[in-house]
Amino acid sequence: MNDLEYDDLTDSVLLAVEQAVENADADLDYESHGGLLSISFADGSKIIINKQSPLHQLWVATKFNGHHFEWKNGQWIDNRSGSEFWQLLNDAATKQAGVPLNLAP
Repeated sequence: MNDLEYDDLTDSVLLAVEQAVENADADLDYESHGGLLSISFADGSKIIINKQSPLHQLWVATKFNGHHFEWKNGQWIDNRSGSEFWQLLNDAATKQAGVPLNLAP
């Protein structure tokens, strides 16, 4: 993947998450700037998603731990656990919000 493809893929992920947060039926807020998206929860916790351009990765920090995702076979896959990005994001957001959430597009 070249840099332009990476930027297109990650920008579309960040935009999809922003839209999902706006449409979520939960007390969530977000801030986005410079390839970093921070989702804030009612309990004060956050999930932070940020682009790691030099590595062509997408990093996610949750209340519980951090994850490094790489583009493999058309999906963002955590390079340690093998988890898929959207599933992990939904699981972490649900835990942090205390209500079921689906932030996948």
